[in-house]
Amino acid sequence: MAGKLLKLRARTDYVDEVYKVLLDAISEGSLAPGTRITQEEIAEQLEVSRSPVLQALRLLKKDGLVQDAPGRGLLVTPLDAAWISNLYEIRGALDSLAARLAAERGAKLDKSLIANGRRASKGEDVKAMIDADMAFHSAIYAASGNPLITETAHLHWVHLRRVMGAVLQVSGQRKWIWDEHAAIAAAIAEGDSKLAMELTDQHTSRARQNLVERLGEVLNETPGAHER
Repeated sequence: MAGKLLKLRARTDYVDEVYKVLLDAISEGSLAPGTRITQEEIAEQLEVSRSPVLQALRLLKKDGLVQDAPGRGLLVTPLDAAWISNLYEIRGALDSLAARLAAERGAKLDKSLIANGRRASKGEDVKAMIDADMAFHSAIYAASGNPLITETAHLHWVHLRRVMGAVLQVSGQRKWIWDEHAAIAAAIAEGDSKLAMELTDQHTSRARQNLVERLGEVLNETPGAHER
């Protein structure tokens, strides 16, 4: 199994912790698409019993992040550029709605979200880049006042993190992403719902095109990684 997992501190219930460790590893790309994994290997690396590992893997399988491997064990579900493109269409609609509702409420997003994002984009920590991006969009979902947006969007972010991780591993994050985030936050704070929606639509469309194109390049360089 490729990638090294961090050991867990002693606790009586490890399922959530094992799930999070594996989710982060899959999202960041240290457990790359197509990587074969087994209960035994994970349990040994994390120094836990096989029971919580089994339960965590079942949750990941339910989420579509791992699947049965030929023969024995599981493998990290390969990425599919076309499927990710479709997912971004759904995300775009949710983000646009959230931005409009947040602007109508005149929400003021925490300025540290932008500052943290710009700082992360200058480094090489893929997890920090993804976390900063998620934190910004999650703040808009929360500011919309509609909890169903947050609930629905986060179902998709589980998979969006994967494509971001795969792409950021090889190319890093581009500065314009946080310039666009800053413009969206400003439109929301000014209560300009039309502009907030327009900027969000442009941002999502550009991000979708950029990530899908670069994901295609990554998959072409990784035999078998795009088989879904």
